[in-house]
Amino acid sequence: MDDWTGNVRGVPRPWVGRKTRDLTRRVTCDGACGVVRRAVVDTLRSVPLAVTLPRMNRLLGVLVVAVAVVAHAEDAGGLKWTAPADWAVQGARPMRAATYKIPAAKGDTEGAELAVFYFGQGQGGAVDANVKRWVGQFQTADGKPIPQEKSKTKAEKVNGMTLTTVDVKGTYTGGGPMMGPSTPKPGFRLLGAIIEGAQGAVFFKLTGPEKTVAASEKSFRKLLESVEKQ
Repeated sequence: MDDWTGNVRGVPRPWVGRKTRDLTRRVTCDGACGVVRRAVVDTLRSVPLAVTLPRMNRLLGVLVVAVAVVAHAEDAGGLKWTAPADWAVQGARPMRAATYKIPAAKGDTEGAELAVFYFGQGQGGAVDANVKRWVGQFQTADGKPIPQEKSKTKAEKVNGMTLTTVDVKGTYTGGGPMMGPSTPKPGFRLLGAIIEGAQGAVFFKLTGPEKTVAASEKSFRKLLESVEKQ
């Protein structure tokens, strides 16, 4: 392709109509797009001339779905995991390997979110520093920092890897525009986990209203126990 807006070298221009260009423009992701771009080009060049634009759009639609699956694969840093079926995978976001939306528990007005981060081997900071930073994102009802001793931390082994977890609740102030809310959230809870793999640490940060997080705690634990080397 000349670019990723539907201009395909070697394909008759009438084939690449506005609807087809709109479909290809919707395909945005990191890493997987190179493969899918080649697939689109090969498809456009190989179909018989009798193929109509509606059929071409259906073929491209299948490729769009394929890209969505690849872009949200449950793996990062040489590790893979399995998330609960009812946790909705969200679109790509800066600095995140994956994002899941967790349904709200009865009585809560909003759901929770699980953000997964991977920064590369040797990147992301020390485990203890990250635990302290997460705890530091919470305050007491009167606006004071949550004492470290009021949070729960634990180090253990899961599938041969070191897993460090943290549990803290209070008023969530977040960690900046890409990490948390723009306004303080009282009555929130954080379940954090850092798994140290051979290619670096993968960070799991679940935040949301206390009831929703409590209802998701077992599922989150099951996800962590599913983490394994690829």
